[in-house]
Amino acid sequence: MKGLVYDGEKAAIRDGLEVRDPEATEVKVRIVAAGLCHSDLSVIDGTIPWPVPAVLGHEGAGLVEQVGSAVRHVKPGDHVVLHTVASCGLCKWCNQGKPAWCRASLGNPSQPFTLDGEPAWNFASASFFSEYTVVRGYQCVPIAKDVPLESACLIGCGVLTGVGSVFNRTELGLGDTAAVFGVGGVGLNVIQACKVKGASRIIAVDTMPEKEKWARGFGATDFVKAGEGVDTVQAVRELLPFSAEQVTGIMGAGGVDYAFDCVGHPDVLNNALEMLDWGGTAVIIGVPPPTATVPARIGNLTHVERTLTGSRAGSHRPHTDIPLIVDLYRQGLLKLDELVTAKYGLDEWETAVHDLHEGKLARGVLEVARLTSG
Repeated sequence: MKGLVYDGEKAAIRDGLEVRDPEATEVKVRIVAAGLCHSDLSVIDGTIPWPVPAVLGHEGAGLVEQVGSAVRHVKPGDHVVLHTVASCGLCKWCNQGKPAWCRASLGNPSQPFTLDGEPAWNFASASFFSEYTVVRGYQCVPIAKDVPLESACLIGCGVLTGVGSVFNRTELGLGDTAAVFGVGGVGLNVIQACKVKGASRIIAVDTMPEKEKWARGFGATDFVKAGEGVDTVQAVRELLPFSAEQVTGIMGAGGVDYAFDCVGHPDVLNNALEMLDWGGTAVIIGVPPPTATVPARIGNLTHVERTLTGSRAGSHRPHTDIPLIVDLYRQGLLKLDELVTAKYGLDEWETAVHDLHEGKLARGVLEVARLTSG
């Protein structure tokens, strides 16, 4: 079996992988397609510390190969979307419908793999850049077989994170306004979720002007090119002024109701806070280094009740939100196919990484296996 393995020095396709059979509550899945996400690259560049050797990949879909004796909701041959929140299902947070708050759900490194006969770690309870993986049964959500797995594979991370950040972490509704920093795989899903919820203005912000066409295609009404010499806060406020005579009113009145930071940079987050109207909410979605801090004016929060909130993977409830997303996709209300900018073979992963860094991809998909008929 082959897969993409990071050994602490470099990542490479390795042929000597094996994965064990599933235990009672686990499922073995043949991976068909997996999305390339920045979090995988963050392991390689050291932003996310992780034990090695580790099999990478955490955004995937495939076919159930084998189920443990206690698994009832999926069976061999089922098409499944996989997600990374391997919550316990027993704690008070799981029972309150908040699996992202489950203390057992973060990280979860284990060693279901061997590499050349020696134990190897999974990544994010996932490891979808391999031909087969073993996950907890809860991580498998069955979907209809007419939904392309090359599109569905993106649901488990980028789509859930972006859509969930709007649906589950805000009260954004009809007529509200939003700014979205970062027009990538997550940002595009924030944009289209804002559109579904009825936002009247959706302002996309990115340093790459060529991403404007993506942003508008997913529902953005405006685009601001960020970068050197650009006052992003002022540019957004001019689009949504306090009044016809005054761009910014008392205590920063005017601006957007919601601002989503999909970049994960302290300066971006501060800009998000600075462009909020009274009572507005900034949502931090992108992941900065663990020691990063927020350089925010406290008065922005106290005097006019602005809010800063976090979003871990869209605070999603997988067995509720994934079927909802699939249903919205089948109704034509959410785009999945259009997120896939390019497809690559697993051994072409370095080309996919290069294209991602060059800003050529909304999402690149690695075709780990190709489906035969049936």
